[in-house]
Amino acid sequence: MTVTGTQLVRLGEADLPPLSDPRRSRGSLAHDDQFVIRPAHQLDLVALSSVGDRRYYADRLARQAASLGVLLTAWHSDRPVGDVYLWLEEAEEQPINRRLSGVPLLTHLIVREEARNRGIGSALIAAVENHVVALEHSRLALAVRTDNSEAARLYDRLGYRDWEWGPVVCHAERTLASGRIVLEPETCNVLVKNLG
Repeated sequence: MTVTGTQLVRLGEADLPPLSDPRRSRGSLAHDDQFVIRPAHQLDLVALSSVGDRRYYADRLARQAASLGVLLTAWHSDRPVGDVYLWLEEAEEQPINRRLSGVPLLTHLIVREEARNRGIGSALIAAVENHVVALEHSRLALAVRTDNSEAARLYDRLGYRDWEWGPVVCHAERTLASGRIVLEPETCNVLVKNLG
């Protein structure tokens, strides 16, 4: 599958392709069902809330508007079926920041359960990689929980390799039933892919 339409360099909301931009990435959910990958827009916030925490998406859209990252979303018809966030700020985890300063991070890859195993996750990752290359970076990094072997296998198949400095404690945002957001530590392996 070829992923196109990700040659954005300035990433403020005004610079994102319009919702009807024909350059959006396309892939197949089934024989005749299509999905589209495109940067999220502020108008997508309500729909994205059906995938995950609204505050998370509001925060990522605000960061995108400030050119600090890109929230890429996968859509089937008018329904979001997955997303990934390209983090362009310095890593929040000091060990990653120290060893991979300036390297963009692939974060928060989610595909709805009913849409899994249809190439959406791989297409989202390819779209992030294309953005990173367009921004003239030669590497992309990510952190995957040490107990998430399924994700580790996917990233290995796509060419991501261990960074060789051991696991890192990352902090994942969790929303409690009360609505309060807490940070929970997770032990993660850091993976890197050379894109040049």
